[in-house]
Amino acid sequence: MTEFRFVHAADLHLDSPFTGIQSVAPPNVHARLIEATFAAYDRTIDLCLAERVDALLVAGDIYDGADRSLKAQLRFVQGLERLDRAGIRSFVCHGNHDPLDGWQARLRFPPSCHQFGRDVAAVPLDPARPGLATVYGVSYAERDVRDNLVPQFGTGPRDGFSIGLLHCNVGNNPEHAAYSPCTVDDLRQTGIDYWALGHVHTRQVVNGRGPAVVYPGNPQGRHPLETGERGVYLVEVRADSNVNLSFHDVSVVRWESLTIDATGMVSEQELVDAADGLIADARASAEGRDLICRLTVAGRGELHERLERPNACEDLREVLNSRWTATSPFAWCERLENRVRREIDRESLRRQEDFSGDVVRLIDRAHSDPELQAALRRPLSDLLEHKRAGRLIDGERIAVGDLMADVEALCLEELL
Repeated sequence: MTEFRFVHAADLHLDSPFTGIQSVAPPNVHARLIEATFAAYDRTIDLCLAERVDALLVAGDIYDGADRSLKAQLRFVQGLERLDRAGIRSFVCHGNHDPLDGWQARLRFPPSCHQFGRDVAAVPLDPARPGLATVYGVSYAERDVRDNLVPQFGTGPRDGFSIGLLHCNVGNNPEHAAYSPCTVDDLRQTGIDYWALGHVHTRQVVNGRGPAVVYPGNPQGRHPLETGERGVYLVEVRADSNVNLSFHDVSVVRWESLTIDATGMVSEQELVDAADGLIADARASAEGRDLICRLTVAGRGELHERLERPNACEDLREVLNSRWTATSPFAWCERLENRVRREIDRESLRRQEDFSGDVVRLIDRAHSDPELQAALRRPLSDLLEHKRAGRLIDGERIAVGDLMADVEALCLEELL
């Protein structure tokens, strides 16, 4: 039997500027992007109302910056008012993008909304049902919170089901800054049953139970690296305190990275046809959402020289966009990258007693010689351990063989 339900959202980034995209996008794409974060938030509110949940929890970064726009604040409050009229409570904490010391308009929040402050507080999920569940939460007083905030939540046991609302980085996720860094063990020691987290933009269930540790990700992708489904979790808590998670995609614009293998293609028409088919499939998979894609043409073959001609890739992108941006839902190719390499006969080159042959033989060694692999990785250490760049690179996943394959392609193209 279900005891109660809530929607767990985070990282709304309302009024995100979509830096670098809006200025080059056609008018209809530009207009859609301006409203995209607001529309995703509206869909989140619609989900709460349709499912008649008990509460909405928002785990930080409601806004895109400390100097949050008045428009974003007004739209956020309007959504909470819709919930209030339906008898649905809301709980909000602030993160590194929208700390408490940022500018805030003087707006009247509905009485059913609780905004957590700089100190951890405990608030009943439903005052009419005391002992059912308690929400514990805390907000960032300023942007750079580098200390672990979890110890402030204290330790268990807790009365009833307990929910922790926090913006943090669990397990030192390299793709995000180390704000309020902590571990699953830190969270477990609090005795809290469900951790409703924010900060990591890709949804993930870090821990399934004992406690459940969950990131819903952001409800609307904002750049080419935030691809695929984006949304919120509908959380169902049963009488035995077990938790059931149901993900709901509330985004209105889908970002995708698409790749065409041009190996064997001999004409631009083949490439255009392949791109059309790929975009059509991606748009269909977006299930009625608008699509923004980054298209990469890869492989080896005759198209290498053709795509190297001046403006060839940009001309192709413009032709594709002329077909797809006028449709509804639209598809817009934000960038087209040429990674097609010339055709190379490696077997013939390997037998040659010249520098080209040496390159091919060295690459072959790099795939099987551990000592050579270690020597090749050594010069990368400064980059992998760099304070900022290192967060963007997963050093453990960098395969020397893959890197050397790219090196081979670049070297042999120049040599040949």
